[in-house]
Amino acid sequence: MRIPTPTVLMLLVSGFTILSVAQNPALQLPPTAVAGKPLAISASGQGKGMFYLIGPAGVLKQAVDFGQDISISGEDLTISGMYQAVACGPDGCTNKTIQVQPSDPARLNFLLHPSRVPVSAHNAVNATVLVFDRYRNTVLAPTKVTFRISLAKQAVSERSILTTRGVAWFGMDSRPTQGALEVTATLGEASEPRVIQQVASEACHLRMTATSNGRTVNLQTDPIRDCAGNPLPDGTIVSFTKLDSAGKSTVDTPIKKEKATAQFTVSGRARISVACGVVVGNEVALGGGL
Repeated sequence: MRIPTPTVLMLLVSGFTILSVAQNPALQLPPTAVAGKPLAISASGQGKGMFYLIGPAGVLKQAVDFGQDISISGEDLTISGMYQAVACGPDGCTNKTIQVQPSDPARLNFLLHPSRVPVSAHNAVNATVLVFDRYRNTVLAPTKVTFRISLAKQAVSERSILTTRGVAWFGMDSRPTQGALEVTATLGEASEPRVIQQVASEACHLRMTATSNGRTVNLQTDPIRDCAGNPLPDGTIVSFTKLDSAGKSTVDTPIKKEKATAQFTVSGRARISVACGVVVGNEVALGGGL
């Protein structure tokens, strides 16, 4: 019978143990056990009594005949941690402790961060794995986790890392080509894939051209790409700034099919510049410059 009030029962049993000077019955049990595996505890003595197994998540209580082994099922030992075995008979109580260790590694939780990352960014991808046994106990013993890293049209790479107190972690640079970067963490038969979207980095060699039709100036950029040749995604904002006798004005326009366009009405001589994020492109002077 499992009792849902371990704290109260622990106080009662501890009180009986302190007050008792008799050591009957006597318990014999190994110093460690494995989560999920049955356990036999030897209880010497005579007569009947009560046995309590106090664990991290509850208390097991059962009547026992001293002189016979006490059987604990694996279902009552699924949570790892320190347990206290207590046997109480007519002459008093005695107790011993046992450490229940996690069972073999069987599960993993995998976090890959962030969800989007620029290409060729140093140490920008972080992979973290937590290792558990089948009962969700953290496996503290060193365990090898294998990471498989793949990106379309690139060679697949692997790296293996030993956990430290249940955690395996590594950081890596993002690849130079945009696309879906897939990282799969594997532990035995357990496998968890995660995907990061690699996107183009900052614009590189940003350049525009201008055509004038009277006071109207039409502007268009060359294809906007990063330094590795990846096109910046549609919707990325490009800013065109005009300075003429009427003052300063700016037009923000999104990239569409790798290019951005804008139109200004100018008054007299004018100077127009273009920028995308922190990258500044060329300048166009109209009417002799300023």
